[in-house]
Amino acid sequence: MRIVLVGPPGAGKGTQAAFLAKNLSIPHISTGDLFRANISQGTELGKQAKAFMDAGDLVPDEVTIGMAKDRMEQPDAVGGFLLDGFPRNVSQAEALDVMLQAEGMKLDAVLDLEVEEDEVVKRIAGRRICRNDSAHVFHVTYAPPKAEGVCDTCGGELYQRGDDSEATVRNRLEVYHTQTEPIIDYYKAQGLLVTIPALGEVSDVTKRAMDALKK
Repeated sequence: MRIVLVGPPGAGKGTQAAFLAKNLSIPHISTGDLFRANISQGTELGKQAKAFMDAGDLVPDEVTIGMAKDRMEQPDAVGGFLLDGFPRNVSQAEALDVMLQAEGMKLDAVLDLEVEEDEVVKRIAGRRICRNDSAHVFHVTYAPPKAEGVCDTCGGELYQRGDDSEATVRNRLEVYHTQTEPIIDYYKAQGLLVTIPALGEVSDVTKRAMDALKK
């Protein structure tokens, strides 16, 4: 299957993408992973992306599209893939359609993880990270530490990342509404959109998505 996963920041796209890709036996292609891989490997696209990022500029669509195209042409993606973070806007969605049509392929579904804005803010702004090990993550509501501000695992100080502040989260949501949300209507017009309520246990959300795909 060829699937695109969309949804606001904090909707759980990365978590769901990993589970869905495993269940469907297809690779999870994340924009973040694409950037890191191309930059670390020193590819031409990676060098271009790094130059823009180092200057504090957005990476142009054509660079992102080029990375995605290269990844989708790898042998493990021949039988399908799950795209997470791409396409990010309508221009990228149109480019993806052109790429697939050139290979005689098309998308099977676009899964939209639906979460209320206030819940997104609550999820992200409540996150706390250990200063000693960023893999130790807690949440003031959903996964609180035994002692406030102290990591259960190593005793390190817990802190809120700057990009997890409520103001930053709401700004990220505004960017999402402006740039990415229009692709929902784009795919709805193609009859590809499937809306998945993303509240509840991770396994429940995964089951809803898998059940929707079976239909």
